[in-house]
Amino acid sequence: MDTETVKPPATWRVVLAFLFDLIMAFVVLGYIIASIFGGKTEEGFSLTGGPAFLLFALVIAYFVVFNRFFGGTLWKRIFRVTR
Repeated sequence: MDTETVKPPATWRVVLAFLFDLIMAFVVLGYIIASIFGGKTEEGFSLTGGPAFLLFALVIAYFVVFNRFFGGTLWKRIFRVTR
């Protein structure tokens, strides 16, 4: 019986994947929500109240859904952090 020890991914890859996912989710989802609810500005977007709460909820949902149902978020897959 040949058992191979699976080495966990390097910590820097996990942290970098999380940071890229977080930034990407906030920028992409924030811009979409700002476009729908009228929060776009010359500098990008500005969300307050309900739209800001919606953004936070969608960012959390991004991490939960992708990790649970798709085997990892986009940047986890790019950095090969998924198990």
